[in-house]
Amino acid sequence: MERRNQLLALSCLIVFVAFGVFYFRTWVVQKPFGIILFVAEGLDPARLAATRIYAGGAEVPLTMDSLPYTALLKNYSKDSATPDQAAAATALATGVKVKNGSLGVDPEGKALQNLFELARGSGRMTGLVTNALLTDPTSAGFYAHTSTPVDRSGLARTLVETSEIDIVMGGGAADFLPPRKDGRRSDERDLLLEIRGTGYDLVQTLEELEAVPRWRRAKMFGLFSRTELVASSAGEERGDQPTLSDMVRRSIELLQFNSDGYLLVVDAGLMGMAARTNNTENALAETMELDRAVSIAQRYAGAKSTIIVCGDVALGGLTLSGFSPLKLKGSEVLKTQPGENSRLRWATEPNNQLQPNEAVEIVAGNTSSSDGQSNEPPAKATNGSVNIAGDVIAFGSGFGAESLQGTLENTAIFEIIRDNL
Repeated sequence: MERRNQLLALSCLIVFVAFGVFYFRTWVVQKPFGIILFVAEGLDPARLAATRIYAGGAEVPLTMDSLPYTALLKNYSKDSATPDQAAAATALATGVKVKNGSLGVDPEGKALQNLFELARGSGRMTGLVTNALLTDPTSAGFYAHTSTPVDRSGLARTLVETSEIDIVMGGGAADFLPPRKDGRRSDERDLLLEIRGTGYDLVQTLEELEAVPRWRRAKMFGLFSRTELVASSAGEERGDQPTLSDMVRRSIELLQFNSDGYLLVVDAGLMGMAARTNNTENALAETMELDRAVSIAQRYAGAKSTIIVCGDVALGGLTLSGFSPLKLKGSEVLKTQPGENSRLRWATEPNNQLQPNEAVEIVAGNTSSSDGQSNEPPAKATNGSVNIAGDVIAFGSGFGAESLQGTLENTAIFEIIRDNL
């Protein structure tokens, strides 16, 4: 009798546990602990293929290729088939397509709620990281509400006074300082002093970044350069600046302190800057640095987090043409043999040997810009940076990322993250 009662109790326990698991998986909404969005400036399928070849060869996958869900994103704006950085970032940050030149505001100038504001409302900590300027439109799209995206001083003031982001890291210290301190603020305010006064830890070197303790809730502002950070391929020239991977790793370590989770937005801005000047080697190297940062995020964020990598705009139209050898990789991609056509070329962008709007037949050999950088010849010269019409690509893993299938509007990124906050 006692044995039978024990078996009956054990059976009831097993049924109870099984029902609990079934109930949890079926009816309880599961949310990721960490959500990490990488905004990869200019990441389209052609750039991805060229980077894969540059990194290790056409047959060698990138870390991004290991993310299980993939989609193409349509990225037109409210008033243009080709969005600018401000409109593209706003679509990702707010889920609304706006006119070019708008940051976080609708056509009537009304502020749109962004992902950081929603994340704070759900109890999450927030982080913003970039290797370019914190006042660039791509980063500003996640904290600003303005129709003047070129007002860097105003954007810096907004970031300090109203954004309430817990972890901020990037370049552009000149936008936060007056001229007497090697800055460019006309109002003479020293926003770095004001940052300290609001309770932020101010860090300006990799050593200081590594020293921030993990045992308490972090409130940290990192400014590592007067302008954008040095390219990841620069080696010793970087000095004591962190790489994008360094900043992603430390952000995750510090944000994980919060039991309610976190949202981290990472702007891989240097890959966009390289594309805007036809700097092919830097564009590919910075896309590789993005891929390393994604690998770091996978390692430190863990399986209970959602990671999304997506392009914002198509930039310059870099393509690898011709029948290149299968084993082509590394710096060989950038070389042209005598008698061959240039393998890599840009659709548009500045080139000092052509007149603006002049089409050109691509001939063997690379061109060089006035600063000595090795540039590839464009199919059409332009006076300045030109975005191009084209879908960008998105990858994802974790809760919610299964929605990344087929061809989607770029506003779908906002919707996926919003529904998982």
